[in-house]
Amino acid sequence: MPHFNQKDIKNLQHLYKINLINSCSGFKSANLIGSKSIKNISNVAIFSSVTHIGSDPALLGVFFRPTTAIRNTYDNIKEMGFYTINHVYESILENAHHTSAKYDAHFSEFDATNLQETYKNNFRAPYVKGSPVQMGMEYVEEYPINANGTILLIGEIKDLYIQDDLLETDGFINLSKANIVTINGLDGYLIPKFKTRLTYQRPKKLSDTNPIK
Repeated sequence: MPHFNQKDIKNLQHLYKINLINSCSGFKSANLIGSKSIKNISNVAIFSSVTHIGSDPALLGVFFRPTTAIRNTYDNIKEMGFYTINHVYESILENAHHTSAKYDAHFSEFDATNLQETYKNNFRAPYVKGSPVQMGMEYVEEYPINANGTILLIGEIKDLYIQDDLLETDGFINLSKANIVTINGLDGYLIPKFKTRLTYQRPKKLSDTNPIK
């Protein structure tokens, strides 16, 4: 089993280190964030850093890299206060990945791909047409991560749209039915398969010493 200590990691070749550390945390969600600038130019970009923050209120976080470089999505969210989160699915995978290219702020990634923007209920940011799960978000707050200069931006779900056959009676969204994509590292994409759901777990009685197999 290969082993890397802290010193090893620090001294790794740059690209190798990026691939290694981006992969070691496990599979990540693949989402397209749609936004619009104050000049009314739409933007869409792929993110693997969307994370659940809480259910009541319904909050999601997104980690942004340091703003020392141009971050069009971040700038648009701060200017306008609204954005969308759209799940990536198998048939748009290559187009979604292309949105990671660094286009100038005056150019829309929708124009460089086959992704289509769509608008719902007068929401101020574009959704990605056809995405099985679409969320209209409003900016709430952000937290700087002093250790590396990144930013955790938190937003609240204002609107949630779900493809009909994904939503189960108890509110569970079965993403595998829509061939939703996950990301392994920076550029590895997978289509996960649903296996099972397990019941809520409670501590065993002290007399029960049989381990879970």
